[in-house]
Amino acid sequence: MRFASLIIVLIAVFIAANSAFVVNEGQTAILLQFGRIVRTGYAPGLHVKLPLLQQVKRFDKRVLTLESPPERYLTSEKKDVNIDFFVKWRIVDAGKYYVTVAGEEKFAQARVAPIVKEGLRTAINSRTLRELVAGGRADLAKDLVLEVNQKTQGMGIEVIDLRIKRIDLPEDGTVIGSVYERMRSERKKVANQLRAEGSETGKTIRADADRQVQVINAEAYRDAQKTRGEGDAAASQTYASAYGKDAEFFAFYRSLEAYRDAFAIPNGTLVLDQKSEFLHYLQDSK
Repeated sequence: MRFASLIIVLIAVFIAANSAFVVNEGQTAILLQFGRIVRTGYAPGLHVKLPLLQQVKRFDKRVLTLESPPERYLTSEKKDVNIDFFVKWRIVDAGKYYVTVAGEEKFAQARVAPIVKEGLRTAINSRTLRELVAGGRADLAKDLVLEVNQKTQGMGIEVIDLRIKRIDLPEDGTVIGSVYERMRSERKKVANQLRAEGSETGKTIRADADRQVQVINAEAYRDAQKTRGEGDAAASQTYASAYGKDAEFFAFYRSLEAYRDAFAIPNGTLVLDQKSEFLHYLQDSK
């Protein structure tokens, strides 16, 4: 009797254990019966099923990542570029996901990767290298997400985002040399322009300085001439005043100044007529 009760208890425990299953947070599940899907979309929590007859397949419904190694593509200019990318995707229909890829993440990535690469190749072939590098990646990724979702809608997955991590120029190609040469040409052009602008500015500054020098010299010469004229006028006025007081003495004084200036040169020779007015005071000492 006890043995039969024990058997019944063990069978009840076995049935209970195989009748309940748990779906964890971040998971979704489908219920299979003889390999056929009988229910999908299980939320996290405790659920029940028919023991032995039904099986549960659980899937990760969190955002998953597909990363791709760098591959070579051609731009519209026929230039080689190495591009690597990653894709963010998730399961939105567990039933379709199980039917198309047997619920295996690696199979799903193996089907999504070629679709993304083909779309990426087509998009890059229609763009120049400058467009790719100068900010065209955001629009390219947005268009690719829509295209990939259209081609994978029967797989039960959704591509959330696609990002190009890096765009490199292949080291064995001629693109790097041409890019560097173009960069050198652009820098040289900028340098020549700066030199020309500096030379023009220098000439303008020098011309303005020369003009100011001429203006200053002219003003100084004008002021000097004015001062000299005022001095000569004052001297003439003084001479005239002195001449008016004693004309004979003034004439004598001026003659002495003339003698001093004439005989100031050493070993000089002065040839004059004996009756010259210049020798008046030397001849007539009275």
